[in-house]
Parts: sequence; C-alpha cells; structure tokens
Amino acid sequence: MKLSDFDYNLPKELISQSPLEKRAESRLLIAYKSGKIEHKKFHDFVDCLKKDDVLVINETKVIRCVLEGKKETGIYARIVLLKKIDDLTYDCLIKTNHPRKGIKMFFDGFSGEIITQDNGIFTVRFDKKIDLIAKKLAKVLLPDYVKNKNISEEQYQTVYSKKQGSLAAPTAGLHFTKNLLEKIKKKGIKIAKICLHVSYGTFLPVSSEDFTKHKMEKEYFEISKESANLINHANRLFVVGTTSLKTLETCADKNGKIIARNGFSDLFITPKYKIKTKIHGFITNFHLPKSTLLLLVSSFWGREEVLKLYEIAIKEKYRFYSFGDAMIMLDDYS
Repeated sequence: MKLSDFDYNLPKELISQSPLEKRAESRLLIAYKSGKIEHKKFHDFVDCLKKDDVLVINETKVIRCVLEGKKETGIYARIVLLKKIDDLTYDCLIKTNHPRKGIKMFFDGFSGEIITQDNGIFTVRFDKKIDLIAKKLAKVLLPDYVKNKNISEEQYQTVYSKKQGSLAAPTAGLHFTKNLLEKIKKKGIKIAKICLHVSYGTFLPVSSEDFTKHKMEKEYFEISKESANLINHANRLFVVGTTSLKTLETCADKNGKIIARNGFSDLFITPKYKIKTKIHGFITNFHLPKSTLLLLVSSFWGREEVLKLYEIAIKEKYRFYSFGDAMIMLDDYS
C-alpha cells in the first residue's frame, strides 16, 4: 500500500464551509460490518446505544493561537503560536512573504521578531508577555479549506470542551449537543472523558508515497483511572473521533486493556497497524484524501471498505471535513 491508494475525488461543493446551526441535525451514515447501510440524522445515534455501553469523548478545548498583523513593509503577516518557550518567546508557524530571521511583525499594541528558523518552524520573541494579549486578540486556527471567516470560536468547540490546549477541534464531537448528551445519560450510557490536545501536525500533509516514513508530531494526552476503569468494564465501547481512538491505542496494553496515564504520543496509526482496543462503534467525520486521519480510519475496517463508504457518502452528497457530516462504523455483534 502506498499513499496514492488513499486518494479520492471530492466535488468542491461537498466541502462544508460552516457548521449547522442545530449540530445534531447533521447527517449520519451508519455502516455495519455486514455491509448494511443506513442514512440517519446524528441525533438518531442514541438508538445505536444500550444501557451500560460506554461512550468515549475527548474533552480538549481549542485555544486561541492565531495573531494577525503586518510586517514593517505593511505586508500581511499571520502567526500561529505553537509552543511557549518562555513568557516572551514562542515557536510559531508564520504566513507572510519571505519570513526570515530578523524580520519584525507588528500587532495591536505589541510586536515580535523572528530569532531562529528550523524546518518551517520559527521562533519569535515578543516585546510583551502575550498570554493575556493572545486571549483578547488571537483567533482559533481554522483549516485552510474553510473559506468562511465568520466562524465563531464557540462554533469550533465541542459542547463538552474543558481542557485548553488544542490547535484544532476533535470534529466528530462537534455534532453533539447538551440535550443529546442528556438523552444518552438517561438511557444508562456511561461517558468516559479523556483528553488529547491536537497539535499542528494534524494540518501537515503526508509528503512521501511510503507513508510509513511520515513522522507524527507529539501530542499531549491523558486518561484518568476513573475513565480507564469505565472503558475496561464497558458492555460495548463507542469511540468519538480519531483523537479518542489514538489516545486509547496509546494507552492500551497488548491485550487491549487501557492503562491510566498521561504524556505525549507520536503514535501513527495506519492500515498496517492492528487496533488493540475492542471497539463496537467508531464515530468519525469524512477526512481529506491522503491524510493521516484517513489512514487512521482505514486501520479500523480496511482501506477498501472505508473508501467504499466515502463513495456512498459522495453519491448521497454528505458534507465533508471538519464542519461536515459524520459516519459510525458498527460491529454486528450485540
């Protein structure tokens, strides 16, 4: 298998540019391993659940990390804050013409200067502490394919987001509402809360046809003893999103038992990887061609099966990517 085997053609009009006002009204493709397909609304997901099932969600919260300003020449400059080095210094991504060491950029009430550059990452030293400034002036980082600039921060957060630190939303979770979660709890389903902060690596393309050579950026994760216990004693396990699946696999022993811990994961899940966690239902959005996320989803059921589901979704005009619709991949055992 090579990277081009995970390509597919998507009409541009199916790339969703904004979320639905009523999140749970998004469409849900329900796929059973036997081959049965159903087309529902996301709020119908509750019908897939039984008492004592466990639903795994990622509590990460998207941080404001994008600063927009100008260079001394007046040219537009955008900084994405990736990692804090100290109170004045950050590793960043920079979008402007010819960024290089010594270039100064000016924002509303403060400035920053590029002091080093390494493999596309720039270290910038600011003239003021920007933690508080960033909270007031910065924006969340939306994917480049989202051309709608009127997306609010609230629209790019899950309703259960709690722990700040993510550069991108765990988008499968964007379909849930507080009302839907209440219905799920009332049905006797337990919710296991875990956390993985999405790094900028999720935006990076796989550059080699031999995708096994791709290196994932480290991402912080944590699973508490309480959540690990819920997951390990689940009647059936339902996992919301690629970030949750990655976290479970990072913490799973060889028998699939989840070990409570925290740290940094650079696990790269591809179709060559064997999923250890026993999962009954996997909920995910429709991802970009040749992306690490599509490779991950293909590890769950296999490349051909997943791409067939994508063909169905395209034919049925599902909405794709971060603000798009969702699918759930279900095992047939009860």
